[in-house]
Amino acid sequence: MKGFAMLGVGKTGWIDKEKPVAGPYDAIVRPLAVAPCTSDIHTVYEGALGERNDMILGHEAVGEVVEVGSEVKDFKPGDRVVVPAITPDWRSMEVQRGFQQHSTGMLAGWKFSNFKDGVFAEYFHVNDADMNLAILPDEISLEKAVMLTDMMTTGFHGSELAKIELGSTVVCIGIGAVGLMAVAGAKLRGAGRIIAIGSRPACVEAAKFYGASDIVNYKNGDTVEQVMELTKGEGADSVIIAGGNSDILISAVKMAKPGGTISNVNYFGDGDLAIPRVEWGCGMAHKDIRGGLTPGGRLRMERLIDLVKYDRVDPGKLVTHVFHGFDNVQKALELMHDKPKDLIKPVVIVD
Repeated sequence: MKGFAMLGVGKTGWIDKEKPVAGPYDAIVRPLAVAPCTSDIHTVYEGALGERNDMILGHEAVGEVVEVGSEVKDFKPGDRVVVPAITPDWRSMEVQRGFQQHSTGMLAGWKFSNFKDGVFAEYFHVNDADMNLAILPDEISLEKAVMLTDMMTTGFHGSELAKIELGSTVVCIGIGAVGLMAVAGAKLRGAGRIIAIGSRPACVEAAKFYGASDIVNYKNGDTVEQVMELTKGEGADSVIIAGGNSDILISAVKMAKPGGTISNVNYFGDGDLAIPRVEWGCGMAHKDIRGGLTPGGRLRMERLIDLVKYDRVDPGKLVTHVFHGFDNVQKALELMHDKPKDLIKPVVIVD
């Protein structure tokens, strides 16, 4: 089979590999739509996961089941499925502890284009199919469905980690696709004021669509000062980090009021993370710093599907560029690397 791969740090290209084989609990899936992610950019161009050679990229896909193992009960060839970016090993002690994302090791639930070949291939392997696949309803488009697999679940996890209470003030740092879904998640969880930090016009428009009440643009001055001015010096109850470099945690801590929560779903590709001593109350400000990989699995996807199906949220606003044909995966990835002003998220429909 053909796949688009990381050949080494800074290098990508098309390669041929053997078609994957399904174990008794597994499935082989043919992609119907895929989307590149900023994480792919960190992986390839920053070497954030270390050296990877001839590893097929991609972790965002919806597809058609072509083969299932002998013990798979709920799925069959021909089923259209949503495939979460995070596919845990459900028979693990970490699952019993409540951290399925880290089954068998830290971040080990994230398998595609991390520990094994990803979804930018003619066929890809899904472990524990009954627990990691979800049926895609006919009424949800491929473009919307592929946004569930990572962007929507990750952004919503940012709002889950943020301990948002009814009427509380929330800041979202970064309004790319994940940040936009964090804004939508904050609104669904009952936030009052939602302050979104970003500058690209397409993202600003989408942030307002998803529920942002205020926009802070770093081009207009220091973002911490702008947030503190908007909140009359109090800061926010919750700050969600959905973008930025390794210094962004400093700003987040400064923006949070005492007793507030800093929630991180940003993928830091390099550098160390610092905490400002004074604004953290010399370590005693009760500012809770939380960070987590999004949950994966079937139930998570089925619940997100229902949010779309019953018109609670429309992830289609994230999709700004649609390509047709598997060969356009490379073009879509390069678009994520270049990040033109009108881009939020590209999708490739595999015709």
